[in-house]
Amino acid sequence: MHAGKQLSTEIDATVPTAARMYDYYLGGKDNYSADRAAVEELDKVVPSTRRLALNNRRFLQRVVRVLTQKYGIRQYLDHGSGLPTQENVHQVAQRIDPTTHVVYVDNDPMVLVHGRALLEQDERTVVIQADMRETDEIFGHAETQRLIDFSQPVCVLFNSVFHCIPDSDTDGPLAVARRVRERLAPGSFLVMCQLVSEDAEVRKSVTEFMDQVTQGHWGRVRQESDVESYFEGLEILEPGLVEVSTWRPDTEVAPRQLTQEWIEFGGVGRIPL
Repeated sequence: MHAGKQLSTEIDATVPTAARMYDYYLGGKDNYSADRAAVEELDKVVPSTRRLALNNRRFLQRVVRVLTQKYGIRQYLDHGSGLPTQENVHQVAQRIDPTTHVVYVDNDPMVLVHGRALLEQDERTVVIQADMRETDEIFGHAETQRLIDFSQPVCVLFNSVFHCIPDSDTDGPLAVARRVRERLAPGSFLVMCQLVSEDAEVRKSVTEFMDQVTQGHWGRVRQESDVESYFEGLEILEPGLVEVSTWRPDTEVAPRQLTQEWIEFGGVGRIPL
């Protein structure tokens, strides 16, 4: 199990974070010059990243809409949620059913500050600061307990975050996915995707770059087979595990990921009834 540690509440503007870099890619304003400089350097290594970030965000929105509308999910636990942007999980879900409960989890103190400001008037949505590997802490948190009934189906999101944590037998992505799954009721869903590449040079260069700029707060770019292992024992919703811009696109002309240097790969799995 990942050893519990006190998370910093100080915002360091000099060290880029994945959350703030993602915010910049999405056109947000909650980022610093260090994050923007890191994005510019990353674009030299993998030029398709902005399109990839936008497509991943659209995937998240489609998933929440489908699970709320078609599968009756009214509880979401979003790990590594990142900075609030347009069309967040609670906005997409609560447009369909205003009673939907959402708990956002992130270890970035800036996410906590901005999230709490955004959600001040919303009793059904909260943001908590925790490391996504701290399953006991997250599930036992007073706000999680207040909003999520784990005896009922819930959707747990790990959307574009597993590449941020290193491999480990106790708190790598596979271990975290299994630990979370054990706590969920039948009919619950796990949404999991991460950055993958079948090109060994891309995996190596991006992993080294991100590890350097985030000062070790990074895992690695993996392969599709790694992501497939996260879904063992789950019923995978159609169209299966895919490059995410092809997961139930809204229209045939929806934006697609055209370059394959690296992609966001994953899908949606359900705990069997």
